[in-house]
Amino acid sequence: MTARKVFLVLLTAGVVGTAAWLVFFSPVLGVRTVEIVGNVTLAPDVVRKAAAVPDLHPLATVDLAQVEDRVRGIRQVASAKVDRVWPATLRIEVVEREPVAQIPAGDKIAVIDKTGAVIELRDVAPPMLPVLKVASPAVGDPATMAALDVVRGLPASISGRVRQVSATTGEDVTLGLSDGRTVVWGGTDRPEAKARILRSLLKRKAEVYDVSSPDVVTLK
Repeated sequence: MTARKVFLVLLTAGVVGTAAWLVFFSPVLGVRTVEIVGNVTLAPDVVRKAAAVPDLHPLATVDLAQVEDRVRGIRQVASAKVDRVWPATLRIEVVEREPVAQIPAGDKIAVIDKTGAVIELRDVAPPMLPVLKVASPAVGDPATMAALDVVRGLPASISGRVRQVSATTGEDVTLGLSDGRTVVWGGTDRPEAKARILRSLLKRKAEVYDVSSPDVVTLK
């Protein structure tokens, strides 16, 4: 190999080595900005703290999966996606859990989402969230999941009136309205038909509206 070729090989190796050092080890292409998007109630600094990515850590070597796992550890976060935005930004997109109901938790109020997961504990009950009443509130509990599924699927014209949702099984969900009236909803089947019929029935005076079987409704 001629001296010229040797020089070119060494030069190329040097360039590649320098580029690798800049990308994978140097702070030159390190994280300078952690951008948070998708958050509504969650403070960006809370997400950044959970992400735990040091300033100027090489962007190329950030373990995106680990950062996602850490951010998902925040109670209010349902999902998280992390991307690199060159040259120096880590972008974290979060989807927050949506409050669906509340349950008493000692001297606190637990706000829960559609899966039954606790989003936060509050000292004062949120005024517009229905109170969930089931024997054993828990993620995966049939009564809990049915009650939450029903509440989540209600149209706004009805959900705004609901102050309590109760169930003993997955087939006997009952709604307590703000004016004291009761709606026997039943199971989670045929929600659109039940809601449509209930909207019409609520115009009629009664104490109990049973739409558990939309084909045969009763008023008491």
